Amino acid sequence: MTRFGRTFRLVCDEPAAPVVEGLLRAQGFDFGPEPFYPLARRLVHEPFPLGESLAARFGLIYIQDRSSMLPPLALDPPSGADVLDMCSAPGSKTSLLSRLVGPQGFVFASEPSADRLGTLRANLRRTGSVNTATAKLMAQDLPFEDGTWDHIQLDPPCSGWGTVEKNPKVMEVWSGSKTAPLIALQKTLLEKAAAMLRPGGTVLYSTCTTNIEENEEQVAWALETLDLALEPLSEPEGFVFEPAHMPAMDGVLRVAEDSEGQGFFLARFVKNGGASAIDEARAQKQDLPGTRLRLDRMIGGDGLDMDRLPPGEVYDFGGKAFFLHERALDLVPGSLRWQGFPLGKVAGKGDRAKFTPGPLARVLLAENPAKAACDVLDVEDIDVLERLLTGQSVAFKAGKGSVGFYYRGLPIGWLARKGARLLWSAK
Repeated sequence: MTRFGRTFRLVCDEPAAPVVEGLLRAQGFDFGPEPFYPLARRLVHEPFPLGESLAARFGLIYIQDRSSMLPPLALDPPSGADVLDMCSAPGSKTSLLSRLVGPQGFVFASEPSADRLGTLRANLRRTGSVNTATAKLMAQDLPFEDGTWDHIQLDPPCSGWGTVEKNPKVMEVWSGSKTAPLIALQKTLLEKAAAMLRPGGTVLYSTCTTNIEENEEQVAWALETLDLALEPLSEPEGFVFEPAHMPAMDGVLRVAEDSEGQGFFLARFVKNGGASAIDEARAQKQDLPGTRLRLDRMIGGDGLDMDRLPPGEVYDFGGKAFFLHERALDLVPGSLRWQGFPLGKVAGKGDRAKFTPGPLARVLLAENPAKAACDVLDVEDIDVLERLLTGQSVAFKAGKGSVGFYYRGLPIGWLARKGARLLWSAK
C-alpha cells in the first residue's frame, strides 16, 4: 500500500537519523528526504500503516502533513527560546517547536478540551518533549501578563477547507455564515497574542483553510487594529505557493492547490516598538502543591543520567514524578494549574522512597549505552522489539531496578524487570 505524499518527521537528532531510518527500512518502508526540513521524510512505499511501525510506536517518528510542519519552521524560534503555543492539540506543531528550541528552550501549550489535552500530553510524552508544559485552558483566557513572550504560535480553530482531500465534507460543514464564530474567535486570539507579545516579538498566525475571510482579511484586520507589522516569509523549498488574495500582503504564504500537502496559510507578525529587555522582576517562583525530589538520592535513582535533563526541578504530585522546566517555574503564574513532563512513579517516603522511571522517559538514559550507569539492553534485532510491543517478555539477567532500553545505541526508554525477564509497559 502506498499513499502518495504521506509525510512524517524523525524524532531524533540528525546524527541518529540513520538508525531510525534503518529501523523503518527493516520493516519494508521506503521514503525520501524533504527539502524544507532536514528531519522530514516522504513515504515512497508503505507495506502496512506507518502508524503501526516500530518506529512510530516507540515514538521515533511523528506522522505529520508536510504543510503542517511549516508554522513552527516559519516562526523559527532560536535555540533556547521560550515559545507559547496557544492552540496546541494534538501536539504536532508543539513537539516540533520543542525540538527547534532545544533543551534549554521552553514551550508552553494550552488546550481547552480534556480529550484533546490528553492526546496532546500523550504525543509530547511519546516524542520525549521534556522541555514542555501544558494546561487545560482556552487560549483567550491565558493569565500571562502583557509582554511576557518573545515567540507565539497561533494556529487557531478554522474551517479547514485546506484539508478537503482528507475531509471531503468540510466545505459543507463550514460554509457561508457558519464560519462567523470561527472568524470572531480568530480575532479574539490574535488580539490576545498581540497583548502577550513583547515589543519586537513574533507571532506566527496559520490556518489550514483557503478561506480569505480567515486568512488575508484577518491579516488586514490585525494590521489595522493591533500594534503589529507584517514580517515577510521566504518560500520553503518543495512547495508551490499562490499569490495572496488581497493586495499589500507581501510575505504571507498560501500553499497552492496544486502543491503537495494540505492547503495552508501563514503570516508572521512582529510587535512594534523594537526588542525589549526581559523583565526578570516578573519571574515568580511558585509554591507548588507537590514535593521536590532528588531522584539521584532515591532508591532506583543511581542509574539515571540526570545531566540530560534541562534546567529545572522534579516534583512528586500524588506518586507521579514530573519534570518542571526552569522557565515554566519563572513564567507560569501561580493562578494557573499546569503540568510538566512525566518522568515516572514514586513510592514510599523518606529513606525508603523509590523512583521507577516511566518507559518513555528516555531523557534519563545516557546517550551512549556504553556509558550508562544502569543495566542495559541494546537491541540489534527488530524481532526483539516486536516481541516487546506485543506484550511478550525477553530473557535478561536477574536483578533489581529498571533496565535501559536501546536500539543499536539509540535510547528508546526503560524496560520493567520481573525476575530474569524484561517487559515493555508503555501504552
